[in-house]
Amino acid sequence: MAPSDGAPARNQGLGRIIVMVYAVFALSASARSLFQILTQFDAAPVAYTLSAVAAVVYIVATFALARSGPRTWTVALGAVLVELAGVVGVGLWTALDPGMFAHDTVWSRFGAGYGYVPLVLPVVGLIWLLTHRPARPAEAGAL
Repeated sequence: MAPSDGAPARNQGLGRIIVMVYAVFALSASARSLFQILTQFDAAPVAYTLSAVAAVVYIVATFALARSGPRTWTVALGAVLVELAGVVGVGLWTALDPGMFAHDTVWSRFGAGYGYVPLVLPVVGLIWLLTHRPARPAEAGAL
């Protein structure tokens, strides 16, 4: 069922699968970063801090993608863009200066440790968001 605000449903069909993948990454990145920060932060503070940042981005993206409406669409778009920038930025950083990272992050080497899903997921998320953009008030019949 489509939302009543004129927005196409982002959380049905393929959208539901995307939300589930984001939820898995939110949980796994959160658990991983929390454990690493609590038990071995001194070993790789940059890597573990970036893992925590990735976890927050995945959490925000999960909740924003799971809801419909113009405001959550904008939040989801922002989160997915930050995720893409993070994966590409950290991927380049780990390729150019691997010594900076004593341990891997979710986004290290463009997500190689996770089968490159962290690199592909924001691209899929962006395509999904851009093809499921909520209607503007004028398009939805409101003034």
